[in-house]
Amino acid sequence: MEFFHDAAADKIDPFILVIEGSIPNEKNKAEGYWASFGTDKRTGQPITTCEWIDRLAPKAWAIVSAGTCAAYGGIHAMEGNPTGAMGLADYLGWQWKSKTGIPIVNVPGCPVHPDSFMGTLLYLLQQAAGKVPMIPLDEQLRPVWLFSETLHQGCDRGGYYEQGEFADSYGTKSCIVKLGCWGPVVQCNVGKRGWMGGVGGCPNVGGICIGCTMPGFPDKFMPFMDQPPGSMLSSQAIQNYGKAIRALRSFTQASMNKEPSWRGERLNKSKDDPPGNSD
Repeated sequence: MEFFHDAAADKIDPFILVIEGSIPNEKNKAEGYWASFGTDKRTGQPITTCEWIDRLAPKAWAIVSAGTCAAYGGIHAMEGNPTGAMGLADYLGWQWKSKTGIPIVNVPGCPVHPDSFMGTLLYLLQQAAGKVPMIPLDEQLRPVWLFSETLHQGCDRGGYYEQGEFADSYGTKSCIVKLGCWGPVVQCNVGKRGWMGGVGGCPNVGGICIGCTMPGFPDKFMPFMDQPPGSMLSSQAIQNYGKAIRALRSFTQASMNKEPSWRGERLNKSKDDPPGNSD
């Protein structure tokens, strides 16, 4: 706890504040508290999550929300939750900026992708050193180089979607949109990046995307395992297109799998010519 107390007492500067987990609403009940971290040395009482944010946010060089809960509230912010949980930007305000003018930086994911998180911290350190410009963020305060493309665009199964090949059960290599995958609309890079050391990632290992990096998660993506709205229409449309494409590609593939005819002709000619003769 010493680091947190020192930062609050202006003994550490500069520092980057990283928040993990959703922010509860401590004002929606008559007594008690929802979440705390450490104890106030003066009063002996628990220090709530909100108190820490109030103490440290104004002093931080930058703030990073690690994971969907910290970014947008996540699972704890589902409709009907008693804590009034929210994301950090909901608590501080979406226009909030640090003392150095840096907006809140959201790196969503449930859990946060380790490489994406460390890459974001590295960018901020480079920015602090004056080597790169202001960190580029989208409207949801996500680093644009990490979340500008959909999962589908980097998915190992994307080619099967284009050819209209959809899985009806798990354990196949085809596109899993019909099994409930939200990849075509979810902004996430795990399909390209893999999970740990470039290996894994939900659709890469046969699991559907349930939208865990999105601000609308989980409410707007439930019930899980059901076909997403619009996927029936899009998959039917792509199947007609895919049949024609597969037929054309099969024809071209068969042609490309044969050596050019002139290679055989040259071999036959060399056999017929006496040694030492040439044209």
